[in-house]
Amino acid sequence: MTEYSKLKRFHSYKFQKEFRANSLRKVRSYEIVLHWLHKYLNRTQFLILSGILVGLSAGLAGVILKMLVHYIHYLITAKFQFEEQIFFYIVFPLAGIVLATIAAMTFNKKGSELKGVPAILYDIAQNSSFVAPVKMYSQIIQSAITVGLGGSAGLESPIAVTGSAIGSNFSKTYNLDYKDRTLLLAAGATAGIASAFNAPIAGMMFAFEILLTGVVFTDFIPLAVAAVCGSLVSRIILNEEILFQFHSRHAFNYKNIGFYILLGLITGLYARYFTVISYRVELFFKHLSLNKLQKAVLGGSLLALLCVLFPPLFGEGYQTIKDLADGKVNNTISASFLKYFDYQEWFVLLFLGLICLFKVFATSITIFSGGTGGNFAPSLFAGGTVGYFLAILLMQLGFTNVPVTNMVLVGMAGVMSGVMYAPLTAIFLIAESSFGYDLFIPLMTVSVISYLIAKWFAPVSLDLKHLADEGQIFTKEHDQNLLTLLHTSELIDKDIQSVHIDAPFTTLIDLIRVGKRNHLAVVDNEENLVGMIRLDDVRPYLFAKDLYESLAIRNVMIQAPATINIEDDMRQIISKFDETNTWNLPVVQSGKFIGFISRSTVLNQYRELLKEHSA
Repeated sequence: MTEYSKLKRFHSYKFQKEFRANSLRKVRSYEIVLHWLHKYLNRTQFLILSGILVGLSAGLAGVILKMLVHYIHYLITAKFQFEEQIFFYIVFPLAGIVLATIAAMTFNKKGSELKGVPAILYDIAQNSSFVAPVKMYSQIIQSAITVGLGGSAGLESPIAVTGSAIGSNFSKTYNLDYKDRTLLLAAGATAGIASAFNAPIAGMMFAFEILLTGVVFTDFIPLAVAAVCGSLVSRIILNEEILFQFHSRHAFNYKNIGFYILLGLITGLYARYFTVISYRVELFFKHLSLNKLQKAVLGGSLLALLCVLFPPLFGEGYQTIKDLADGKVNNTISASFLKYFDYQEWFVLLFLGLICLFKVFATSITIFSGGTGGNFAPSLFAGGTVGYFLAILLMQLGFTNVPVTNMVLVGMAGVMSGVMYAPLTAIFLIAESSFGYDLFIPLMTVSVISYLIAKWFAPVSLDLKHLADEGQIFTKEHDQNLLTLLHTSELIDKDIQSVHIDAPFTTLIDLIRVGKRNHLAVVDNEENLVGMIRLDDVRPYLFAKDLYESLAIRNVMIQAPATINIEDDMRQIISKFDETNTWNLPVVQSGKFIGFISRSTVLNQYRELLKEHSA
């Protein structure tokens, strides 16, 4: 068995139990048919068939989740007046986060802190695109509880995680390789996004811009097929009230381009505000010395307070955006404390401005205190509100012919582009959802400006930065991505001789005589690394037997040019090899000698990975 084969076997060891369980379980009749098809269809044909099946499954999962949350909200908001809804705003968000936390503790025994898109990216880079089977249903349950009961988060990230789990486990059932497994994982997420927004092109852009960053792919047909299937399922089953669609808009007028440039600047700055506040709230809850349930109670209480003061923060908020786009701001006002006041236009602006400022707090509290959700819907909600706020402000300042509906739609794309670092996804999402392909110019203008502002502040989104810095997810640097797949513990050559520093010189000669390496480690009584011996340094004394009695290990020992710690990642190891210009370096753990890593081993296994990922 080659060293690379050993590496791959070791790397996938934690998934072997799942494989054995998968092989021992009862095989269903449809799986027998699919196994037969897998045998007789070529790779492209089977991937297209897989894309259809994964797309339909992920699309159906997305539809189920959207329907669950929609009807829960309908029971809360449609049957009661604001005075009665206050009770729900106080109780339900708290109950939702607590129940979602309990569900997460039940489903996720390992206690991983990653959620949403970062979790998918981590699985692609570090888990060889294997996603835990429990995520095929756990995300639906957790997010339905969270958002259905008022959590101020989105369903799209949980839908994407569910779809990715469906695609990954489908490919595992039919023993597909890493590239095909990653492709179907992305296809499942694509179908989930396509079904959530009824936007197949946006689903594909999401896969290319976010999930498959740094992954070399030439196949995209399965993604397209899955996106179409997911969107069709959504279109067939969901009604107009649930679908994310906007029918009213203004025709694009080039004279309004100044409004859109200004909107791009504002949404870019707001997106930065959104990500910074979200990051700080995450750190706040992470560093709290409370258990998970206590954090959930604290977060749920804070969210309930925000929902009472600003009811549009309750749930996804899509209905609020639809009302703003349709010019029905009175629907938003009548469901809040403003209904008791003889308010003026400036008071509405103040109310909407505060909603924009507090939306990020509500979303971050929901997610990081224990709820399950994502930033898709919150960024769209905030963008639409910012767009409406700016449009009304411009009208108050005396500007005429301000395209209010367009500002709402384009603002959604602007904030989403800056928050998610995905301008193409944002552009096509709004274009498809509003049937507004004539809005491409303002959509591109605002999205690109917002994206460039976000990139100017930080090259990588803050919610992914720590994972990218630690090499736990792929970035656009393909070479660095491959290095993250090499793990220090898997490259160590432990078949290395060691000699005690006080041992007789003849002991060293005997070790060299039977050894197979041209270097040895020198250790002390505690097995701590003291130095190393190279065969070239001993060669002058090999045949000078008369000197053996007078020589000591210290005479031929050298200090290691550098030592590799077992915790070092591959970028640190490569840097040490380059700085010392050596081919072999010792590895230590808490000072104790473990073995050596050879530059040749690193290069050989890097070449193998390059072959696999570039095939």
